[in-house]
Amino acid sequence: MTADPNTTPPPLHGLRVLDLATLFAGPLAATMLGDFGAEVIKVEHPTRPDPSRGHGPAKDGVGLWWKILGRNKRTITLDLATPPGRDLLLRLAADADVVVENFRPGTLEKWGLGWAELSAVNPRLVLARVTGFGQFGPYSHRPGFGTLAEAMSGFAAMTGEPEGPPTLPPFGLADSIAALATAYAVMTALNGRATTGRGQVVDLAIIEPILTVLGPQPLWYDQLGYIQPRTGNRSRNNAPRNTYRTACGSWLAVSTSAQSIAERVMRLVGRQELVDEPWFATGSGRAEHADVLDEAVGAWIARHSREDAMAAFEKAEAAIAPVYDISDVMDDPQYRALDSVVEVPDPELGPIRMQNVLFRLSETPGAIRWAGRPHGADTDAVLTEMLGLSAPEIAALRTEGAL
Repeated sequence: MTADPNTTPPPLHGLRVLDLATLFAGPLAATMLGDFGAEVIKVEHPTRPDPSRGHGPAKDGVGLWWKILGRNKRTITLDLATPPGRDLLLRLAADADVVVENFRPGTLEKWGLGWAELSAVNPRLVLARVTGFGQFGPYSHRPGFGTLAEAMSGFAAMTGEPEGPPTLPPFGLADSIAALATAYAVMTALNGRATTGRGQVVDLAIIEPILTVLGPQPLWYDQLGYIQPRTGNRSRNNAPRNTYRTACGSWLAVSTSAQSIAERVMRLVGRQELVDEPWFATGSGRAEHADVLDEAVGAWIARHSREDAMAAFEKAEAAIAPVYDISDVMDDPQYRALDSVVEVPDPELGPIRMQNVLFRLSETPGAIRWAGRPHGADTDAVLTEMLGLSAPEIAALRTEGAL
């Protein structure tokens, strides 16, 4: 039985996070913490808000990407480079559990907000530092974005058609992987705090998590000198594995990582004799004969509609999936059953739909409480509630340019 998110405290209830980061990896990590109940306070510059507010399509002048990235966050403005802004941030950090930042190494220190100052006001604080290249090393002071990590990790080099150029993903892949890793790192550090009583610094370089998810590339190179080439939709580990066009013009993806699945697919498409070949017994052997296997599967699928091919594969207990665009995702019954996309009320745009929280917990579920809020919408409320500032004090800080 699933707990009621309206009455059950979420698992990160009571955790306070200051999100100083911009664009994607750091802010998305904070979003993930907020989805499961952390109180996230988004700190933006008074005149230079998080650039993600202006990324991608907008409706009525409102950036849509921000509605997801900023969900479950209260938004305030502080100019951290000013003495009043610095002091206010330190006061907020004194009662926080986590600070997430992605400035170039040395920037917080230049403002008097480095680990020495933050840990002095709050020894239990966890400081998550998310940068392109980490806090040290020859590249640490370079500007870093997910695109550079996708290039440097080896991802782009192995992605694309064999005779084509290295291919970058059309979305923030490295940033998103880094966000997942950052959220995990923060929770690991908080668990460590429960034992030691002290906080610590999380140093996360965006170039590293994507390297981890690429699998055994370093080991293959270390032991065999092997560099994985570009193979398009094919795999060097098994076959058939590709996308195939149906009689109605749509596309289907087939995967045969398991030997039993590969055998079922070939029997289904009427090519039992291939199963009896000695090379068919291993994934690598099948990969070496991908031309033969792709021709067999592709020719069969080309004679069938998407619905008929899907039904036949399902009956044969073989792995297949349609190649969707986002309109298909929004209408798919499995995504609907999982509530993977949910409707969220928004005072600026009305009801809007976005991805739900990452996973389901039976007893302490997460929830989207609100979509991304306007720039600085909660500044006065946060400074009043948390720091006890009066309206005249806030007005004076705003006149000084600190807010």
